[in-house]
Amino acid sequence: MSEMIENRTYDEIAVGDVASIRRILTDNDIALFAGMSGDVNPAHLDEAYARDAGFDGVIGHGMWGGALISTVLGVELPGPGTIYVSQNLSFRRPVRVGDELTVRVRAAEKKAGGRIVFECACVNQAGEDVIVGEAEVIAPSEKISRPAIKRPEAYVHETGSRLKDLVARAEAGEPLRTAIVHPTNAISIKGALAAATRNLIAPVFVGPKAKIAMAAAAADADISGFEIVDAPHSHAAAETAVALVRERDVAALMKGALHTDELMGAVVSRANGIRTDRRVSHVYVMDAPAYPKLLYISDAAINIAPDLDAKRDIAQNAIDLACALGVETPKLAVLSAVETVYPPVASTIDAAALCKMADRGQIVGGLIDGPLAFDNAVSPEVVAAKGITSDVAGDADILLVPDLEAGNMVAKQLDYLAGAVAAGVVVGAAAPIILTSRAEGVEARVAASALAKLFAAHKAAAQAAKDAGGLGH
Repeated sequence: MSEMIENRTYDEIAVGDVASIRRILTDNDIALFAGMSGDVNPAHLDEAYARDAGFDGVIGHGMWGGALISTVLGVELPGPGTIYVSQNLSFRRPVRVGDELTVRVRAAEKKAGGRIVFECACVNQAGEDVIVGEAEVIAPSEKISRPAIKRPEAYVHETGSRLKDLVARAEAGEPLRTAIVHPTNAISIKGALAAATRNLIAPVFVGPKAKIAMAAAAADADISGFEIVDAPHSHAAAETAVALVRERDVAALMKGALHTDELMGAVVSRANGIRTDRRVSHVYVMDAPAYPKLLYISDAAINIAPDLDAKRDIAQNAIDLACALGVETPKLAVLSAVETVYPPVASTIDAAALCKMADRGQIVGGLIDGPLAFDNAVSPEVVAAKGITSDVAGDADILLVPDLEAGNMVAKQLDYLAGAVAAGVVVGAAAPIILTSRAEGVEARVAASALAKLFAAHKAAAQAAKDAGGLGH
């Protein structure tokens, strides 16, 4: 049976009646209050500013405590139907994140016309008065008793904050020497320079010098301090940049103003490319506000209709990238339309095979389960409702999609309808490839550069450890 919410009418309330609640102030409370009220006082939101101002950390807005007094009056005593008339409050002490307030109201005086004056107080966990004062309300005259409405859950998410954290982490160490392939438009120049400013990459511009100079002028950017390798056109720029990787002159590639097919054709060339024994694949790293962690989606850009062998490599590439970015044991969900093996849907058969490959050590470093529908992969509530037993379902880090069309739709829907921010990188070649679409701006290119740098560093560290182990024997 549902919990009930019930008021106390004017006639039922006696002088001296008391009600109270307790609340702990959180960072989320402060951010929500700022978003609702528009009060962005740095004393409430900026840790460094608040400390410099002598507050020993950010302080909560006093009106948060005042709002809690309103909560007690509107929910507890008198409760639903109460009309606020006036208040007179004195704010005695600041409230800090982690403080627990006991908010108490006491009926002090009953007046004509259904009016009641309440003494109000907020006291912190040390027993100190934070707010004292009084409020006058019109108490309800009719009884209200009904099922309580569940308290809404609200959250504040800074757009792309988790990707920004990766960028900040990647700033340490030497920048990744990166060939910017055919950067003949302003956004290619701006993206490369922004990543260089954050110490993520050391750009080497590869393409027609005259057009690169024109693009730099259009971007109002000075690139005189950077190396430029002349190549007459986009196809030659792709081949030259790939050759620089083979010669170990650069450690990564960044797509400029050329088609993906043109760049990737040079990358996977059997004669002069930078293929490895692993199929190359693209991974979107998406920061979706409603999901509690970064979500990796693969492959939504390179492999159109991958077979089982290709999916094995796509899975391993995505796991390797997630590990490089700090996920200890990535959970990979193999997506399909259903969560059971159903032979008419080929992707469910591939999912079952991939799980067995993981059991046999053909895919390592993560946990794999599938087939799983999208909701089964990301929603613990759906998993519980359907009785699915899985270490991956409801908590996936990686979504392995059936084909490029499905992956593109999932990623674009998260981007355009769910407020997600995405960065993409191609892995599986001899060097990571920063692959951005023409619609993506500077921040996406910076974030993708961070992915490439962290991945390259992780791969280099793993190779060094392997070499050291070999020498030990």
